[in-house]
Amino acid sequence: MIKVCAIASGSNGNCYYIGTEKEAILVDAGISRRQVMKRMKELRLDINKVKAVFISHEHADHIRGMRVLCDTHGIDAYLTRATLNKAHPKHHPQTAHVFNAGDTVLVGGFKVHSFTKEHDAIDPTSFRVEVNGKSVGVMTDIGVACVNTREHLALCDMVFLESNYDEQLLEDGPYPYHLKQRVKSDKGHLSNKQAVDLVEELDTTSLKTIFLSHISADNNRVEIAMKAFEHLKPKYQILPTNRYAPSEIVTVGEEQLALFGH
Repeated sequence: MIKVCAIASGSNGNCYYIGTEKEAILVDAGISRRQVMKRMKELRLDINKVKAVFISHEHADHIRGMRVLCDTHGIDAYLTRATLNKAHPKHHPQTAHVFNAGDTVLVGGFKVHSFTKEHDAIDPTSFRVEVNGKSVGVMTDIGVACVNTREHLALCDMVFLESNYDEQLLEDGPYPYHLKQRVKSDKGHLSNKQAVDLVEELDTTSLKTIFLSHISADNNRVEIAMKAFEHLKPKYQILPTNRYAPSEIVTVGEEQLALFGH
């Protein structure tokens, strides 16, 4: 049985938990160790089960807590060489393992499939985590849904999928012109509509649960993102994530899918 949740998701910090009864991994550590510990405690999750943190790219909202979290708890960090070199040395943990985008990394019972994504970072990667016959995708900070994203998403049972901005809110919002262009570029983020279109175009029978992730505080609202996916609820379990609090825990077993509050 696998437990999955977002510890944090948003431009102020990202951290995603995937675990079994015996072990777990995190994807990204963009909030402080103290916040990770606080939120995991709320969810009754044990930090001692966490064997590794996989880092998607070097932006602060994905690596801010990496060094202290890893060094304090003896957790191994995994990231590409370019990402490690680009990250400020103050974020470098004592134990950092380097992989190449496209590699599959084995940690305990986890197979972590990495793949290149489109984002304005030095060597951005997304992940599909395979464990106990199930796959969980972490696919945020994506400017456009490339072939890699589509192929791995089609294999997922659950996914943290970027639904970053509402197009009208971005257009009418406070961001300067250059930043608006960056957000909606092919190296920026997926809009609600782009995320919906991606799911609608999927050829998959395995995907059951979609966490709407990296929801912008300025250019989106949870209720707007959820409404965009409303018509897909008969087919998928659609859940929001939060930048200030952990999400629900979704538990996936051999033949069951259940939602547990916290």
